[in-house]
Parts: sequence; C-alpha cells; structure tokens
Amino acid sequence: MSLQFRIGQGFDVHAFVPDRKLILGGVQIPSQMGLLGHSDADVLVHAICDSILGALALGDIGKWFPDSSDKFKDADSLELLSSIVKSDRFSGWSVSNIDSTIVAQHPKMAPYIDCMRLNIANAVGIDISQVSVKATTTEKLGFTGRNEGIAAMATTLCTCSE
Repeated sequence: MSLQFRIGQGFDVHAFVPDRKLILGGVQIPSQMGLLGHSDADVLVHAICDSILGALALGDIGKWFPDSSDKFKDADSLELLSSIVKSDRFSGWSVSNIDSTIVAQHPKMAPYIDCMRLNIANAVGIDISQVSVKATTTEKLGFTGRNEGIAAMATTLCTCSE
C-alpha cells in the first residue's frame, strides 16, 4: 500500500459593501461593511475550497457552485466546503492539513481565529489542530490596505492510501 500526497492552493478576493454581514470562516464579525458576493462571500472558506479542489485537479469553486445559479444565492460557504469533501469525487482522499491567511487592514481578526478554525475543521471533518488560520495586514498598501476588501489564501495537503 502506498500513500499519495496532493497539495493545492487557493486564493480569493471580495470587495467591501454596505448593508451586508461580514462572514469569515463561518463567523459573523461585527463590522460596518460586509463582503460582496453571490453566496455569503466568505472569502476565507472560498480560498480553502479552491485549495482542496486544486489539490485533486477538480476545478474551482466557480465551477462547482456557479454564481449564475440561484441555488447558491446567499449560500453558507461552510456547507459548500462540506459538500466538496463529502462528494464522490473526493472519495478515498482526506485532508491532512489546511494552512490559510486572511489579508485585511480591518477588522482585527485575532478574537475570531479559533472559532474560524473550529468551524472549518467541523465542515471538513478533521481536528482543529489540522487547521491554521492566520491574519495579516498590508501596512495600508493596496486595495486591502485602503479597506476596499479582503483577500484570503490557503494551502491544503490531501492524502490517499492505495
């Protein structure tokens, strides 16, 4: 029996808009602005979805959950993530670890990181110790530094025993 490894990366960006909840890692964060998107616009979970899909060469989140479909309007991104790892196309594979970074000038993420990690771990069916969520600013540079939106990136290691 051999062990196979696959690594995928994901990246996502969403712009700030008024009158919308700010959801990151499945956590509603108090903010005057939320993120624009067809689903709940959870930029962190979207990057993680893309990293898992990329690891197995299964496309991207837009292919699986197109924004042209009303079925995914205001969808809970954690449910989308869970459906990826429960799909037949993921059969035989497991997520070994997820490493992710939120890039935002505002709001401060530290108080919410552990809850995000737990939500992501639960959605994927792994232990919280296998999920890393970090946050950084861009020192007021670029669109995130100007508080125009939030970006996130993720890397996932998937394994399969044959």
